[in-house]
Amino acid sequence: MKQPPSNLPLRLRKKHGSGVRRDISAADGERLVLAQSFRYGLFAGVITIAIFSVLWVALSSLTNRVFPWMTVVLGAMLGFAVRRAGRGVDWRFPVLAAGLTLLGALLANIVVAASYTAETFDTGTLQVLRAVTSMTWPVFFDEVLTAADGFYALFAAGLAAFLANRQLTRSQYYALRLWRSESDRHH
Repeated sequence: MKQPPSNLPLRLRKKHGSGVRRDISAADGERLVLAQSFRYGLFAGVITIAIFSVLWVALSSLTNRVFPWMTVVLGAMLGFAVRRAGRGVDWRFPVLAAGLTLLGALLANIVVAASYTAETFDTGTLQVLRAVTSMTWPVFFDEVLTAADGFYALFAAGLAAFLANRQLTRSQYYALRLWRSESDRHH
């Protein structure tokens, strides 16, 4: 029987490949696991928090408003940073991103509040942060942090956890499953 030509004008272009299964083994999954770096993910997260805090202070100073939903942006930034730097494929990376987001949301709120206080007293933000005492914290938690800040921080932590793991192709996921099943049999 005659085969139809492979380049028919009314057919859509194939985007999914030839259908031939690639040679995948557990060693490919092991390479994915060995490519992970919790340390790099943590380092990228800390840098992201510092950059975000500066950006949030700058935006708040320019507009003379504090946007509590900016912590959601922090969550997205941290999720992507942990994904790119950590290249994680297990549960540690979403937990890292969520924890860093909660910590970063608190630290960024502290820096923004110190920036506003510094503007009020016509001094520097770092001077205000250095002048913080044990008497300052109850006032900060009573007057500055609100329920909206907590809600946005929790939402941002969930978003960061969702975005933190490396996106795998089908073949990479299959290789990871092979490696995990092989390592489970050996233990």
